[in-house]
Amino acid sequence: MPKVVVIYHSGYGHTQRMAQSVADGAGAELLAIDADGNLPEGGWETLAAADAIIMGSPTYMGNVSWQFKKFADASSKPWYTQAWKDKLFAGFTNSASINGDKLSTLNYLFTLAMQHGGIWVSQGMLPSNSKAAQRNDPNYLGAYSGAIAQSPSDAGAGEMSPGDLETARSFGARVAGVAAKFSA
Repeated sequence: MPKVVVIYHSGYGHTQRMAQSVADGAGAELLAIDADGNLPEGGWETLAAADAIIMGSPTYMGNVSWQFKKFADASSKPWYTQAWKDKLFAGFTNSASINGDKLSTLNYLFTLAMQHGGIWVSQGMLPSNSKAAQRNDPNYLGAYSGAIAQSPSDAGAGEMSPGDLETARSFGARVAGVAAKFSA
């Protein structure tokens, strides 16, 4: 069975909740970037042993949080040796606005994965975009390149859309399924 790791930073708990849903779907290990942008002890070794790395960050000011960016910059050490080459990568994000420039964050995560020689796994889910669609339907926000969620700025993490969390869980399952195909 392939090893999947979900590495993420969460500022207010929403991205953490989304990361947990992704990890539940993937059967993955969670690896949190702390408030100072650091990994826990053994974090780099955990990433080195992973077959797939799913990255998550809130979208702040149209991009990843500075804590996630600190981790990304520190990943230049495995980049230099191409230690993560040919690993599977995927990404997810959350912001307060429906759009919130979340695509900029997903593009950043994609570019980071490409810098490492990785292989990107997309959402693989059609959007809920019919007239009958409801906000709590999976992939209501219509992402293809990764999983996205929207949490109003005055809503706590416990108030996240069930559809967004189901999207995240399904996304994690997709990444794990692709990883299993690559491992065979």
